[in-house]
Amino acid sequence: MAKEKLVAIKEADLTNNCPECFNQDLKLSFYQKHSYTKLAHRTTNIITHQLVCNKCGSTIYPVSWTDDIERTFEYYQKMVEPKPSALSLTSLFWVLILVLIVIVGGGIYLLLQQQVF
Repeated sequence: MAKEKLVAIKEADLTNNCPECFNQDLKLSFYQKHSYTKLAHRTTNIITHQLVCNKCGSTIYPVSWTDDIERTFEYYQKMVEPKPSALSLTSLFWVLILVLIVIVGGGIYLLLQQQVF
């Protein structure tokens, strides 16, 4: 089962008004999705975002954004530089491949030895 983790790639404090409490203390965070299995670690190109008010603690969804928040979001979205998508194989994968090669090589060696006699 793959474990998925959102890694923060950019965070910004905004001075726009919160639509819930009208305070000027918002935090915009951008996350990149990483998935981990026993054989590989994959960095995906999926970027998500979250806007939270630091005063009232509520998550502000795009439906309730004002025009100012949308403009600020678009600005910061252009500044986000995610890591490129990549697949990195774990040492367990390489050990299993090595064991498989040794088993196949040993089997071929035994078959060749039986044919000689």
